[in-house]
Amino acid sequence: MNIPIFLGILIVLFLAAGIRIIFEYKRALKFRFGKYNSLLKPGFRWVIPFVETIQIVDIRVITINIVSQEVMTEDNVPCSIDGVVFFKVNNPEKAILEVEEYNFAITQLSQAALRDVCGKVELDTILSKREEMGKNIKAIVEQETKIWGIEIIDVKIKDIQLPENMRRMMANQAEAERSRRARIILALAEEQAAGKLLEAGKLIDQSPSAIKLRLYQTLANIATEKNSTILFPFPEEVLPRKAKKKKKKNKKKNENLTL
Repeated sequence: MNIPIFLGILIVLFLAAGIRIIFEYKRALKFRFGKYNSLLKPGFRWVIPFVETIQIVDIRVITINIVSQEVMTEDNVPCSIDGVVFFKVNNPEKAILEVEEYNFAITQLSQAALRDVCGKVELDTILSKREEMGKNIKAIVEQETKIWGIEIIDVKIKDIQLPENMRRMMANQAEAERSRRARIILALAEEQAAGKLLEAGKLIDQSPSAIKLRLYQTLANIATEKNSTILFPFPEEVLPRKAKKKKKKNKKKNENLTL
């Protein structure tokens, strides 16, 4: 083989070995003989093979799951809590040079913060104020990751697993609460119905014909099924009709006698 051709092929291979393509959502740190040199931005880049190396950093929002943690709450209730952390690398240089593996470090910080925050509150607070618990965990983790050039966007508590006996107790409590509310609503309904019945009774009592119509309506409701026989121990005419008028007449007679 001709020496110039052979050298040309080596040069081409040497140049091709140094070609790097960096995507828009990534950044590359260039190291020369192991020493940090510069930050490479997206696009076509070339590095000196065997002399310069690069390390890619993703600057998009990254999601990390917080593995389920066994937590003892302030009211001595054991529970298992897991969550998720959203973060973004704002300074690739610090993220690579200041911490060995920022993903692993953030995971460990999040787990410790979750146990710390949830262990200082009662179970009811954890169940009802998940958003507040997530903000507290975020504040603790963010305090440590600022020096690494990493921004914690949000922390969410995904699931809370309780012991079986605690679930049954909470279910019984909820059932008792619903029963209490139902009884209160029923009692209020009875009170309102009694008031309306009292008003209706007063109106019906002022008119004998209304009493008779109400009697007939009750009989019609009873007879809808046609499976009952209704017996009256006395005729309907015996029912009081004009007792109030008689009393008024008696009062007038007494007034005339006194005169």
